[in-house]
Amino acid sequence: MGYETRPFIGGEFVDAKDAFPVTNPYTGETVAEVGRAAGGMLDDALGAAEAAGDALAALAPYERADLLLKISQLIAERAEELARTITLEAGKPVALARGEAQRAVGTFRIAGEEARRYAGELHLQEAYGASGGKYALIGRFPLTPVLAITPFNFPLNLVAHKIAPALAVGSAVIHKPARYTPLTALMLAEIYVKAGVPAGAYNIVPAAPSELEGMIASERIRKISFTGSAEVGWGLKATCGRKRITLELGGNAAVVVDEVDDLRAIAAHIARGAFAYSGQVCISIQRIFVRDALYDDFVSAMVEYTKSEIRSGDPFDEKVLNGPLISAGDVERVGAWVAEATAAGAKVLCGGDAEGAVFAPTILAGAPRNSKVWADEAFAPIAVVEPYGDFKEAVAKVNDSRFGLQAGYFTHDLNKAQYAFEHTEVGAVLINETPIARLDHLPYGGVKDSGFGREGPRFAMDELTEPRVLVIKPDR
Repeated sequence: MGYETRPFIGGEFVDAKDAFPVTNPYTGETVAEVGRAAGGMLDDALGAAEAAGDALAALAPYERADLLLKISQLIAERAEELARTITLEAGKPVALARGEAQRAVGTFRIAGEEARRYAGELHLQEAYGASGGKYALIGRFPLTPVLAITPFNFPLNLVAHKIAPALAVGSAVIHKPARYTPLTALMLAEIYVKAGVPAGAYNIVPAAPSELEGMIASERIRKISFTGSAEVGWGLKATCGRKRITLELGGNAAVVVDEVDDLRAIAAHIARGAFAYSGQVCISIQRIFVRDALYDDFVSAMVEYTKSEIRSGDPFDEKVLNGPLISAGDVERVGAWVAEATAAGAKVLCGGDAEGAVFAPTILAGAPRNSKVWADEAFAPIAVVEPYGDFKEAVAKVNDSRFGLQAGYFTHDLNKAQYAFEHTEVGAVLINETPIARLDHLPYGGVKDSGFGREGPRFAMDELTEPRVLVIKPDR
């Protein structure tokens, strides 16, 4: 399979002086050498995005919608190729990569549908008192250009969640993909060209983070949309000046098992939510709280399922769920976190070690509150389990975190579900579902160290625009 490896600026792939390797995280083999955008190339990308503003503004909403639906169709046609590229550069198990490709098809389709509806609001002022017949139109105007910075773990669908809403409202984008996974984004650029998107509407700059400092500070950038770690995100906010910014940061997702009909089935469901893609998902299950009366049986069922059914290894194996971590450094880090927890009294119920790039699915009991596996974002196949007594205690345990992205509760009691919704400090509460579930059309984002702002096409469109009011008094 051949890959385009050059930066994409102003509707063209351009040669770069320097390159960096993209490696297969499972084998360590070099997949491609990708051109590094630096210096003048970044200025060119900014200029191309600015120049695209007029062409995007000239497109009617239905024309932008048609482009988005065409992109959705082209992604569907290349879905298998995109999935295998995701597996190759990100190490995502191929079955999950196919799911990501299909989600991206849907994300662009949803954005296309929303583009048709995003036509402003009309307010008749007579509704609020005598106004001489005045009426008001509230329109929304794009913030452009936008700097989009994306992580490695969803190199297609998380990119889609930034660039599809941008095209829907007419914002041009400069995109810096993760250094591990630029190839999938460059394939998207090919799709944009084939779909007929105006040149400069989407630019890709594979670059070192330090190279972006000037662009981040520049007043020419109107908006930044960042998905990544809390440490990097908050640092970005501190340096970006007055420009708008959306931060979709890390998580430490919790699930509460209060009442269930089939404990073994729920234990299996939670295990998959903890260990799929090696836990390298912002909403991967990391903390599990189980009612006292169910705790021993639940833990036994989850450990049994994990040992017998969660397959680890080569991500191109159709049955593998737990593939490699993205880097050797992460394997070393996760091992150190487990060692820290066990030294402080935690018990390893299964896993706890690595074979090459693959860390075994690991369940820990008795992890102290100040241990990294409990308090920080593992981004690895690690889950800690803990019993609780009262349901309000369980909610308090969920909230005992600096993160607040999503949380899940398994309960039959509607009153408990309502209490969880009203008192859990997260962006989304899921009842009788694990927090790793995300519906692409709904608002997605967090509170506390998980960031602020929301994605999901309709809600990202608001983040990418600003309102302007027109008041008209008829001349009569």
